[in-house]
Amino acid sequence: MPVTARLSRRFYEQLGDDVANELVEWFNAVDATYRADLRDLNELNFARFDAKVEQRFAQQWAAIAARFADMDVKWEGRFSAMEAKWEKRFAELEAKVETRFAEMEAKVETRFAEMEAKVETRFGEMEAKLETRFAGVHAAIAQGAAAAQSRILTWIVGLWLTSALGIATLLLARVV
Repeated sequence: MPVTARLSRRFYEQLGDDVANELVEWFNAVDATYRADLRDLNELNFARFDAKVEQRFAQQWAAIAARFADMDVKWEGRFSAMEAKWEKRFAELEAKVETRFAEMEAKVETRFAEMEAKVETRFGEMEAKLETRFAGVHAAIAQGAAAAQSRILTWIVGLWLTSALGIATLLLARVV
């Protein structure tokens, strides 16, 4: 917004209204020119400043991006190393667990074999005892059966003879 230059009344009286007005117009024109030049200069300086800020921002951003890339590579290396370390430890742990399971399986197999041998021995002993006892019982039954058979045979012969004598007596009594 232009500011109009004003001169004192005495100046107008000395130079006259036309010259004083022309001088005021010239001052206003010079002021407007200087203002336009100053505005252009300010805009140019701001554009340069903005370009420098943009350039510095781009440089800083590139530096930050490079640092992040470096950190990413660094962290990726660390994570890879840590992952390899954990994989190695897990493999060692798995090998230990497999070894212990194999040892435990061997112990269990040995104990089952021992238990099976003991059970087989005990069943063999029990079978031998039962065979002995059953042989004794069989012999006792055989002796009892033979004794019973001889007693039954004796009774049968006795009853048969008694019946034969009775029938013979009846037949003789009828015949006589």
